[in-house]
Amino acid sequence: MLKIKKPAPKKIKWGIAGLGRFAEHSFIPALSHVRKGSLVSVFSHDQKRAKEISGKLGVNGFSNYDEFLKSDINAVYISSANHHHYEQVIKAAKAGKNILCEKPIALNSAEAEEIVRVCEENEVLFAVNYVFRSHPLIIKAKEILSSRMLGKLISVQLNFNINFSPDENFRFVKEKGGGALRDLGTHMIDLIRFFGGEVSSISGVVDNLIYKINVDDFAAGILKYENSGYGYFNVSFNSKKAFNRIDIIGHSGAISIENLIGVKHLPAKITIQLDGEAKKTFMKRSNKLVQHIKSVQSSFLNNQTPIVTGKDGLINLKLMEELESKCLFKVN
Repeated sequence: MLKIKKPAPKKIKWGIAGLGRFAEHSFIPALSHVRKGSLVSVFSHDQKRAKEISGKLGVNGFSNYDEFLKSDINAVYISSANHHHYEQVIKAAKAGKNILCEKPIALNSAEAEEIVRVCEENEVLFAVNYVFRSHPLIIKAKEILSSRMLGKLISVQLNFNINFSPDENFRFVKEKGGGALRDLGTHMIDLIRFFGGEVSSISGVVDNLIYKINVDDFAAGILKYENSGYGYFNVSFNSKKAFNRIDIIGHSGAISIENLIGVKHLPAKITIQLDGEAKKTFMKRSNKLVQHIKSVQSSFLNNQTPIVTGKDGLINLKLMEELESKCLFKVN
């Protein structure tokens, strides 16, 4: 656990670096529902975009990142394209700002290792935006697993399939960290580790099935836990209709979670089946991004290790690299 000696802030004054669709339409509205936090400054490489968003919100706008870091902020949400994460995190850490970064945290594990080291050296807290960890039903499933009510763990299976038609987005550029594995698969690998602990190996496929672009539009993996059982996932950019769900199977019971992955505006549903007991089903409507920001912000306000750290981001990135190294898919 990172020990922070400097005083914790009384309020989080956020700056946002990167003003894409998610930042504008998801993170900024979610932040407005979080107490003891406010948006102070925004940054975009596009001066017109920085001016547009800052004017709309009545906050400071910058197209120079160094000037942005000098503004009256004490935490940065890095929502930029993947290939900008490394430079922006390093600069923010050296400026003493606590950081919430989008996933994956860097283009490769060497960059990620340096990110973790520089954040520790500068005593800044570094969290990753793996939002699924903060949903109440995910937390409930984790509690059931930890209590060993399911018995010995056999498998954790997750699916995250969407239709994302190719456009000018960085997610369709290999050199910028694009592809379904790095965009969606990183979430699934993180949840597999969250539920069952560390893994000893990963294998699977990374391929391009529908859109024939220079990044993968499909990936699937099987991960062997160090302690017990296996994790499975598949992700894609090419499915117009898919049943995305989570299934956790143990020797003495099972859990399924629906309407959580890839679904908006519906309450999530958890079904719990335990040996010798009646099946139980619960519904829960919750904004996982709001909950995650609250969790991260609480860690910043109390100088505590976040629910998901840079080391988690590093481990997840190494697992993705291992899977990619074993696969035959090459850029077209």
